Amino acid sequence: MNFFELQAAARRSSRWLVVLFALAVLMIVGALELIAWSIVGPSPEVLAWVAVITLAIIGLGSLYRLSSLSGGGEVVAQQLGGERVPEDTTDPDLRRLRNVVEEVAIASGIPVPGLYVLEREAGINAFAAGHSTSDAVVAVTRGALDRLNRYELQGVVAHEFSHILNGDMRLNLRLVGVLFGISVIALIGQRLLRFGPLSHDPRGRGAGGGAPLVLVGLVALVVGWVGLLFARMIRAAVSRSRERLADASAVQFTRQRAGLAGALKKIGGLADGSELSSRGDAEEVSHMLFGEGVAYGSLAARLFATHPPLLERIQVLEPGFRPADLDRLADRWMERPPLGLDEDAHMGFHAGGLPAIGSEQRVEPGEVAAQVANPGQDDRIAADGILAALSPELRQLASARERVMALVLGLLLDPDPGISALQLEAIRTRLGQTIAVDADQLHRQQLSGLHPMLRIPLAELAFPVLRRRPRPQLELFLDAVHAVGMADGQLSLFEYCLGRVLTLQLRESLSPARHAGIGRRQPAALRNEIATLLAVVASAGHGDAVGARHAYLAGMQRILPAASIEYRPPTNAPHALEQVWVPLDALDPLAKRVLVEAVTVAISHDGRISVAESELLRTVCAMLHCPLPPLPGRA
Repeated sequence: MNFFELQAAARRSSRWLVVLFALAVLMIVGALELIAWSIVGPSPEVLAWVAVITLAIIGLGSLYRLSSLSGGGEVVAQQLGGERVPEDTTDPDLRRLRNVVEEVAIASGIPVPGLYVLEREAGINAFAAGHSTSDAVVAVTRGALDRLNRYELQGVVAHEFSHILNGDMRLNLRLVGVLFGISVIALIGQRLLRFGPLSHDPRGRGAGGGAPLVLVGLVALVVGWVGLLFARMIRAAVSRSRERLADASAVQFTRQRAGLAGALKKIGGLADGSELSSRGDAEEVSHMLFGEGVAYGSLAARLFATHPPLLERIQVLEPGFRPADLDRLADRWMERPPLGLDEDAHMGFHAGGLPAIGSEQRVEPGEVAAQVANPGQDDRIAADGILAALSPELRQLASARERVMALVLGLLLDPDPGISALQLEAIRTRLGQTIAVDADQLHRQQLSGLHPMLRIPLAELAFPVLRRRPRPQLELFLDAVHAVGMADGQLSLFEYCLGRVLTLQLRESLSPARHAGIGRRQPAALRNEIATLLAVVASAGHGDAVGARHAYLAGMQRILPAASIEYRPPTNAPHALEQVWVPLDALDPLAKRVLVEAVTVAISHDGRISVAESELLRTVCAMLHCPLPPLPGRA
C-alpha cells in the first residue's frame, strides 16, 4: 500500500479501535453489574449507578491519560527516561545517530524529529512518538547505540520513520490513552487492597473497617484484569500488522535487508534482547517499540505480543535463516559482544561520518504522488548529497541555539540592498539588533550563494533547535518571518513557501494534539478551494496566460472532470492560498492522492519543474500533511 492507502487504513484502524474499546467497556460494565446483582438482587437503581460510575471511571481515565500525552512525543520519551541528544554533540555514537536521522528526515521530506536516548536501557530497542511530523521524536536505547553498526541503525531508524510517515504515531498515542482507561479499574482494585486489613498495623488497629475495602478491591481487581486482558489483545491486534508494514517500508527505503535483519538477529542473540528495564512503562508503550519491550510466555506471546515473532521477522528478510543460526550467533556474541562503532570502522565508515554519495535523483512529475511518505534508495542518495553540499559551518549554525533564528531569517533576505534594508528593520523591530546584524552577516557571507535546493533542507535541519525556543519568542519569530517576506509589498514563491512551512511546523509543535488527523471530505465539496489552488500553481509554473490556463484545466480534469470552473488566478496568491489549506487538509486520504496528482499535472504541464516550482509543490504537500522528498528541479 502507498501512503494514501495506509492513511485510509489507519482511519479504519481507529474506527476498529473504537469498536473494540466499546466492547471491552461493555464487558467490564456487564461483569460488575452481574456481581452487584448477585449481592443486592435485581435493583434497577443500584445497577444504573454501577454502570454510570464504571463508565465515568473508564472515560475520565482515558481522558486524563490522553491529556497527559497532549505535549507530544517528548512527553513519552521523557516518561521512559529519555535524554535529549544535543544538536551539536561530539559523542561518536550520538553523532552517528544524528547523521542517520538527518539523512532519513531529508530524504522523507519532513523536519528533523527530536532525538532521545534511553541511557539506562541495555536492550536494543527504539520508538517514534508524536501527534504529527512537527512534534515527532525518535528515541533509541543505549544498547542500540552500542551494539548496532551504521547499516543496522539505519534500518531501525527507517522502520521508525515509517511509523512517523504513515500516521501510526497518532494511533499509538490514542491506544495508550484508551487502554489506560480500560485498565484503570484494576489499578483502583490494587490501591484499595493496600488499605485493607492486611496492610494495616500488625497489632490489629483498623482491621475491622478494612474488610469492605478488601472485598471491593478484590472485585475491582478481578474485573479489572478482564479489562487488562482485553486491552492487551486490542493492542496486539492493532500493532502486529503495522509492524510488518514498517519492516517492509524500512527495506524499501534502505534497499538492503542486511541492516534490519542484523538488528533483529542481535536482539535475538544477545542476552539483553529488546526488553526494557521498567516493565510497567514498557507494557504501556510496547506497541510503539521496534522490538518487544516485555517478555511473555509462549501462550501469552501468541495472545498479547505486539510484534510478530522475532524469527518470523528475520525469515521474511532472509528466508534461509534457521533457529540454529541464531544459536550460533548467540554463542559467538556471548564470548565477544558486538560493538557498533568497531563494525563501522571495519566496513569503512568513519566514526559518525556519512557514507559515500551517489548521483542525484531524477523524478518524473507523474511519480510524485507515489513518492509521498514513501522514500526510496534514490531519495536517500539525494539526501546524502544535500547533507554533503551543506558546509560544516552551516550545519553547525543549524544546531546553535542562539543563532538559529538569525540563520533562518538570513535565508529570506533579498539580494537587493534596498529591500534587505527594509527586511532587517522588520527583524530589528521584533527580535532586536543582535539577531538583525547576525542575519545580515550570515546572508552576506554564507547564504547568498547557497544553491536554491539547499535552502529548505537547511531550515529543516534547524527546526529541532528552533522549536525549543520559548513560545513568546517563537510568536515574534513567526511575525518576523511574515514581515520579512512582505517587506517589499509582495511575497516571492520562496518567501511564501519557507514561511508557510515554518509556520505550520512551529504551530503544530507548540500545540501537538491540535493536529486534525485524517480527514473525510470529498473533492466535490471543495470545488472552489481546489480551483484556487490549481489556478495558483498553474500561474506560478507558466509564464504566459494561455499556457497557465491549459495547465489549470489539465489539473482540474484529473480531480474534478465534471466541474466547470473558469481559470481565474487570484491577484494575491499567498492570501488566496491561506484560505484553502484547512479545508483541503480535511480531504479523505485517497482524495488527497488525486489532488497531489492534479497539482503535479498543473505545475509541470510545460514539461519542466524549476526549483521554485518544486519548492511550491513540496509546500502544497506539506500543508496537506503529505511529506514529499526533495525533487530535483531546473534552476
